[in-house]
Amino acid sequence: MSHPDQGVSDAPDASVAPLLTALRELSETAERVVQELAPEIGRALLMVRGAVQQGGTLLFCGNGGSAADAQHMATEYVVRYMRNRRAYPAIALTTDTSLLTAAGNDLGFDHIFSRQVEALGKPGDLLIIHSTSGNSPNVIRAAEVAKSMGIPVLALTKRDGGALRLIADHTIVVPTDRTDRAQEIHLCIQHAICDAIEATL
Repeated sequence: MSHPDQGVSDAPDASVAPLLTALRELSETAERVVQELAPEIGRALLMVRGAVQQGGTLLFCGNGGSAADAQHMATEYVVRYMRNRRAYPAIALTTDTSLLTAAGNDLGFDHIFSRQVEALGKPGDLLIIHSTSGNSPNVIRAAEVAKSMGIPVLALTKRDGGALRLIADHTIVVPTDRTDRAQEIHLCIQHAICDAIEATL
């Protein structure tokens, strides 16, 4: 009877090489963020903590994978991340299919987030935008409406930050051209911020 490990080599299979390369790229990007963006991340923490402390609502939005990240983070704040604590008000503006399709159909896709900011937002809230390009018209419009209502805007982007960088109150620009690496780092930063807030509030 053969041993189940017989003939199995400890050397990585050639097909694993791209996976290891991807992990190295992620690690290298994360290290660049640590070295280059620590002050920016600290400022983002202060913005989120300030909104939560004063009872404001965190309004998250984004498109595609960034929409998934927006929903993910809103859930972490409302339910919990690492600790049992009070619920923090947070909404993902990406989840209501009736509202999104009505706004897209009646007003245009560029207004699917801004209309919700107009309806739900108030001073003391914080709009948090995930946008790897920083150029999507619907998130830019949401930022413009938020600013007109006195709601600060925190954006997470990549490369040069796009047009959103000129509108948002603060932007974390991940130094990469890759959308997937940027989204992975965005989520890591957001988790770290949420963890820090849970530890102090």
